[in-house]
Amino acid sequence: MKLGVHVSIAGSIDLSIDRARSLGLNTFQIFTRNPRGWKFSDLKESNIVNFKNKILSENISTVVCHMPYLPNLSSPKEDVHNMSINALSSELERCNTLGIEYVVTHIGSHLGTGLEKGLDRVVKACNAALSNSSNNTMIILENTAGTKNNVGSKFDELKYIFDNVNDKSRIGFCFDTCHAFAAGYDLSTSKSVIDTLKKFNQIIGLKYLKVVHLNDSKGELGNGLDRHQHIGRGFIGENGFRELLKNSTIKQLPLILETPIDETFDDEYNINKIYSLEN
Repeated sequence: MKLGVHVSIAGSIDLSIDRARSLGLNTFQIFTRNPRGWKFSDLKESNIVNFKNKILSENISTVVCHMPYLPNLSSPKEDVHNMSINALSSELERCNTLGIEYVVTHIGSHLGTGLEKGLDRVVKACNAALSNSSNNTMIILENTAGTKNNVGSKFDELKYIFDNVNDKSRIGFCFDTCHAFAAGYDLSTSKSVIDTLKKFNQIIGLKYLKVVHLNDSKGELGNGLDRHQHIGRGFIGENGFRELLKNSTIKQLPLILETPIDETFDDEYNINKIYSLEN
């Protein structure tokens, strides 16, 4: 199983590998820069070399990059939309330099201008970013939680984006379990997991799924609440994750935990919980 968590790059980006290996992980997710701002520094050549060498020496199977929080690919505000395209383009370039194959991005909000317009802006952003960065790094679109004005909470919306992106070889999907549950896709029972994955396969195709975010949900089914909970402690529960881990496609993918670190449990607890549910 390829199981990981989101780890810090504090000090130097290659230190993220040390942090992942200290937890016994063979995959992990990072931000390559400050996730809460638009500005960033270029990667130092020494850090790039150290990062790539450690990936090989530590036998890391997959590294996943997550886009910063500020970009909104669905934004009707021209300046924000353009900055979001530039941010995505630069992230594809940075990850290509680091040898990272996947850049997971939030799809964003149409800010009340309508779903159809929001979807078309996402398509425009993806096409522009892929054209700006001629390499093999993929844009991985993450399903959203169905919060008001969200774009990409329904499988049909994700399919629309995929169908209208020019270079389909560089587009894939990240399935966030908390977001799917919040958007109305039940994952709390064995049957509901099978039904939800069947629906994803029928509409999009499981072969286009590249990353899974394993998060339980603090909110009830379909309430649009994007609040992650410790594995087995939320409304999805242990049975849901146990069934997910049985799926032949899911268990081959990078499984990234984005669960809380708080006064009750930490990454190690959630890692061990997933391993216990695999058996």
